[in-house]
Amino acid sequence: MKRIYKISLLAGISVLFASCFNEKKPNYQYMPNMYESVAYETYNESDAFKGGTVAQVPVEGTIKRGFVPYELPNTNEGYAASKGVTASPLDSIAYDEPKAQQLYTIYCAICHGDKGDGKGKLVQKEKFLGVPSYADREITIGSVYHVETYGLNSMGSYMNQLTQNERWLVAQYVMKLRSEL
Repeated sequence: MKRIYKISLLAGISVLFASCFNEKKPNYQYMPNMYESVAYETYNESDAFKGGTVAQVPVEGTIKRGFVPYELPNTNEGYAASKGVTASPLDSIAYDEPKAQQLYTIYCAICHGDKGDGKGKLVQKEKFLGVPSYADREITIGSVYHVETYGLNSMGSYMNQLTQNERWLVAQYVMKLRSEL
């Protein structure tokens, strides 16, 4: 008799749990903090952090992995010093001319032209005026890299669009175009 009660009690509990199951809704969550963490908005006040603000900025003095800082400052003196750099740090094996040409076409040719003559599509449509030919400028590979990094006059910086290696590739390609003009 006790056995029948145990079996019926077990069957009743099984039916009770099975009837509460719904595939369209999630089941009960045990420890919901593990599943749904508290989100903190950037720069908002919070008691969870020292100082009360959520400062999601890197520690001062750190640099991202693989990044090599550029030593010359963004000044006229830095630009003049960059003209003394006459050789690229890339070796001849690292120079990939098809990639350099592709990067130049994407980022530079719209203003400077495919040949470096200063007659890009935006210049022809008179959106920008006064883009010089590379042949008319006293430039070195270092000054081209410096201008790509910081920008000069109407040209903006490409530091965020191109890696250091890509900027050196484009600088070498610009010097190649200058020699052909």
